[in-house]
Amino acid sequence: MENKKISILYVDDEENNLFSFKATFRLKYKVFTAISGAEAIELVKNNPIDIIITDQRMPEMTGVEFLEKIIEINAAPMRILLTGYTDMAAVVDAVNKGKIFHYLNKPWSEEELDETIQRAYEVYMERQKIIETNAKLESSNDQLEFMLRQKLLS
Repeated sequence: MENKKISILYVDDEENNLFSFKATFRLKYKVFTAISGAEAIELVKNNPIDIIITDQRMPEMTGVEFLEKIIEINAAPMRILLTGYTDMAAVVDAVNKGKIFHYLNKPWSEEELDETIQRAYEVYMERQKIIETNAKLESSNDQLEFMLRQKLLS
């Protein structure tokens, strides 16, 4: 599991941005791209995604609205919001509603975005470990309760 490629979904209504993201990161990461929130939702339903990076300003569905829908489907992926506008209301909204991990301005720099992806993945893996540990504890607890009941009945 250690050397699996991080899977990233990049959502932007500008095709050039999708191409440049894929060209920049396709060798390092497993990259999925979507030109709309609706297309991205289908990708999340059908693929294991670790990190979602979305533009804020898109027709039909803003980045924040898209992230809110994603949380209902799968809250696990880490969420990063990009915007070309210094739209602080959208950022505050995203932090409060979309539970974003990080916010970056467009155009993004490869180095800054890559560092953010790495940090997001570390947090993602920590959260996955906690979920696994809790599941193991729950299982152990169930076994102990069962053994205790058996002992009380005998």
